This record gives sequence, C-alpha cells and structure tokens, in this order.
Amino acid sequence: MEAQLTREILKKVRQVEVRTSRLVNDSLAGDYHSVFKGSGMNFDEVREYVPGDEIRAIDWNVTARTGIPHIKKFTEERELTIILLIDISGSGEFGSTASSKREMMAELGSVLAFSAIRNNDKVGLVLFTDFVELYIPPKKGRSHILRVIREILFFKARGNRTDLRVPLDFVGRVCKRRSVVFLISDFCLPGDFDQALGELQPKLRTGNKRHDLISLIVSDPREHQLPDVGWLTIEDAESGRQVELNTSDPGIRRGYAEIAAERHKTILKTIRATGIDLLNLSTDQPYIPALLGFFRTRKRRLGR
Repeated sequence: MEAQLTREILKKVRQVEVRTSRLVNDSLAGDYHSVFKGSGMNFDEVREYVPGDEIRAIDWNVTARTGIPHIKKFTEERELTIILLIDISGSGEFGSTASSKREMMAELGSVLAFSAIRNNDKVGLVLFTDFVELYIPPKKGRSHILRVIREILFFKARGNRTDLRVPLDFVGRVCKRRSVVFLISDFCLPGDFDQALGELQPKLRTGNKRHDLISLIVSDPREHQLPDVGWLTIEDAESGRQVELNTSDPGIRRGYAEIAAERHKTILKTIRATGIDLLNLSTDQPYIPALLGFFRTRKRRLGR
C-alpha cells in the first residue's frame, strides 16, 4: 500500500513537472528573468574612461598609477533567492472547478520554482496555516525543486486557520539575504484581516533591507456567486461554522454576492494601499496569461 502511494505521489509530481516546465519554456522564462533584480552588483573589470562615463565610477588608484583615467565596471548580481509562502489552511481544499484552490496554488508555486531554477536562482518554501507548518531552506537544482513540488502537493496540514503575519514574521527572521517573496493564498482571513494585511510589508525586513513581496490571491467563482440549487448548507472550512441558505431566493443570492464582492474589494484595496504588488486569480481562469501580463506590467513600471 505504501509503495503504491509513493508511486502515485511520484506520478503526480512528474505530471506537474512536465506541465509547468513546458509553460515556463514556452512563455515565462524570459519575462521572469527581466523582471527581478539581483541583490547587488559585482565588480567586473577596469577600463579606460570615455566621455559620458559616470565620474563617480572612476578608479582613482588605477588612474594615479597609469596616468590615464580608468573606471570600475560592475555587473548586476543576477542570482536571486525566491521564497514561496503558500497557504495550506482548510479553505484551500475548496473547489467548484477542475482544480481546487490548493491545486492551483501548487501549480503557481511550481511554475515560479521552475522559472527560478532556469535562471540559476535559489528557491525556498514556507507552508503555513496559522503557524509555520514546513520550511525548506533556499537551494538550487532540479531535485530540490521536485521536493518543493511534492511538499506543496501532498503535505498534510495540522492547522486549519490562516494567519498571514506568522509566515512573514518567520521570513523576516530566517532570511538574512534580500529575497523575492511570493505570498500565495486565498486570503480567507478572520475578521481583523484589514489589520493583518496592513502589517504585511513592514514585517518583511532584513536589517535595513526590505524583501520584495508579491501577493497572489487565488479564489473560486462559487465564493463570489451562489448557484440556484435550493437549500444549501455552507461551512467555513477554517472555523467549521455552518449556515443554511435558500439559494433559490434571488435576494439571498444577491446579498451573498454583494457581501463577497465588498470583502474581496476591501482585501484588494488594503493590499494595494501597502504598495505590495498584487495578482488576482480565479480557479476558473487560466493563470499563465495573467502571470505574463503581471510580469510585463511590472517590467514597464520598473523601466526595464
């Protein structure tokens, strides 16, 4: 039985690898490379000064020794550290389409991980609920990425609720090097979610440096619109609270949609107010075009 389960896990991981690798090869690799900066500059060479060069780049020691002005040339340090923060709380298991929210989060994490290793970047993983469930330190290589994917897909959470402050505090403590942090969650948060979201960016500090935080929100269409199917019992996957609704009543469906829309709007507004980059996704829509559009918009904004 255990051997069969292991084979099924390996098969699923391989399927995700094949699918996401193809998407990365076809679409994302170039855009990913051009969007994210390395964490510093490396010295490359000294060459003679030519008119138009930055005066501050002059190497005065070489200039004094040779009698000819020389400048230092630097190249951007390309290697990045990518940290995937993935929400594995109970609400992620919900799905009314071909994929649950957690399955879509797993694919997003896999695509970003394969994009990273194609650019020789390190990838780390934090799986969280209302505490850190699993931490895999950043490393390079295919075998490392396959382990990351396996854990995203099959790790069994002990907690059920979501607290975004916990993984962000954790990253701020353990990641000493400036990193690009992808926070992937459905943002099904408790009532004080506006306060929690408002605290996101300040928590991501390493010394004087702030990590580059990008939020990816994954939702399901049934979280925004109820079907007309008569009496329906709805359960909050994180608290276990249940309510019964008569979905045949147009007023009930309209009221549900209005509350859901207002909550989602507040989440988006609060995140944007912090200056954090945001990508809003749904399980009934392909995510690759949205991811490409996000990368290209960010590239234009950063002037690259």
